[in-house]
Amino acid sequence: MSVSRRAARTPLRENAVRKRLVPYWLLLPGILWLLVFFAAPLVYQASTSVQTGSLEEGFKVTWHFSTYWDALSAYYPQFLRSVLYAATATVLCLLLGYPLAYLIAFRAGRWRNLLMILVIAPFFTSFLIRTLAWKTILSDGGPVVGVLGSLHVLDVTAHLGITEGQRVLATPLAVVCGLTYNFLPFMILPLYTSLERIDGRLHEAAGDLYARPVTTFRKVTFPLSMPGVVAGTLLTFIPAAGDYINAELLGSTDQKMIGNVVQSQFLRVLDYPTAAALSFILMAAILAMVTVYIRTSGTEDLV
Repeated sequence: MSVSRRAARTPLRENAVRKRLVPYWLLLPGILWLLVFFAAPLVYQASTSVQTGSLEEGFKVTWHFSTYWDALSAYYPQFLRSVLYAATATVLCLLLGYPLAYLIAFRAGRWRNLLMILVIAPFFTSFLIRTLAWKTILSDGGPVVGVLGSLHVLDVTAHLGITEGQRVLATPLAVVCGLTYNFLPFMILPLYTSLERIDGRLHEAAGDLYARPVTTFRKVTFPLSMPGVVAGTLLTFIPAAGDYINAELLGSTDQKMIGNVVQSQFLRVLDYPTAAALSFILMAAILAMVTVYIRTSGTEDLV
């Protein structure tokens, strides 16, 4: 009797083991993808950052860690500029995206799908073409500059140091405008997802308790939408900090970001160790800022 029971338990145990292994088998393709296209290049870049040599003589791993300090000492203005531009664009995206996401989630009605299509429509156009379009929009003889000049807005922005004279192109304002436009959908989509999950009966309950609309937003809507705010700011700030297209096309040499330096070191100067070190410094800085931001924001969904 005991032998038959053991024989019956064996297939059951095998089935249980197979069921426990199913999730790992499903994760295997993704893990292999990360190992081949993320971990391996990361290890290779780490090796490159501690090499010395030249393109003619070849590069060798000499554990030259001072490359990191030399790169940071030489290009820290570009680092600070990248963080400043990315942070400014992120704040502008939040100020512009939150009202639009709120409108789509609670007030759009039958127009909701159309508005969502309009939000993601820029993704169907090349990033480069969209940025070049802003170069035309902000051109010196364009209507935007003409209107801003007639309203004396450019006098104020020039005094603040974000434009130069009566032109917008090749100034910090142009670069920030390009970053804000290109990454605005990355802010709107997570905000909309977070706002759309909020139960409308909570707003009705706040109204029944004689809460004003401003109080309802401050006490109910905004706290419940914090996961979307955190996700949107991260999805906007991280790629904006490493962007180089907007600074290349809309800025000048005085508006170069760290992405432009990395591109130049890799493709023009051919100083691969410095380029790799700059990449790792940027990645470490962003990782540290993101970690601090997530923990201070108190969003448990993302921690």
